[in-house]
Amino acid sequence: MDTLYVVMPAYNEEENMEAVIRQWYPVLTFGSEDSRLVIADSGSVDKTHEIIEGLRENGYPQLVAYPDTLKQHGPKVIALYKYAIDHGADYVFQTDSDGQTDPEEFKSFWEMRNAYDAIFGRRVNRGDGKSRAFVESVVCFLLRLYFGVKVKDANAPFRIFNTAVLNKYIGRFEEDYNLPNIMLTTFYAYYHENYNFVDISFKPRQGGVNSINIPKIVKIGWKALGDFRKFKKGMR
Repeated sequence: MDTLYVVMPAYNEEENMEAVIRQWYPVLTFGSEDSRLVIADSGSVDKTHEIIEGLRENGYPQLVAYPDTLKQHGPKVIALYKYAIDHGADYVFQTDSDGQTDPEEFKSFWEMRNAYDAIFGRRVNRGDGKSRAFVESVVCFLLRLYFGVKVKDANAPFRIFNTAVLNKYIGRFEEDYNLPNIMLTTFYAYYHENYNFVDISFKPRQGGVNSINIPKIVKIGWKALGDFRKFKKGMR
């Protein structure tokens, strides 16, 4: 059986953490006994870490708390992908810990895993609001402008990678890079890897407060323009 690592970045998610773990942990049964659910919670100042450790010690032995990463979402995602690769995962699936994605939709991704190097979710209906959907449309426009790629959803936190192919690209990121999922989608499209988009649902945040608000998105986006130019230069 293939070994599956389900990875999630988390930051102050005590309101969602237990429910999200209980919902997502059963998908590990699709993989081998070496499969893991790994949550990076570095920087959390609430009870996120205690909740993870408490569940791990009480009936969730394949659950891993990974606190030794940078605080921000993007660096956590990079660290989690590298963790999965380094620990022998055949496939790594990334989602977020805010309860917006549906584990029932994972099965179709898993069943198609051998046909593609990566499968990306496409959020058809955005439960997180029109402003977030607008930001995503701007991102996709910029990727087409900068890199000449046309993607349906650049940043959906619902994606599965064959780690052998992912390993070709993960080393291109500095450990503090903010937008690895956007650039991974871009790399797969630009280099014509075998990938697919599959429609998924996307619920409103199930609890807590999103640490990435629109002003922060604008700030990150402004820096991203310079990063895009650097990546493009290296891709020529």
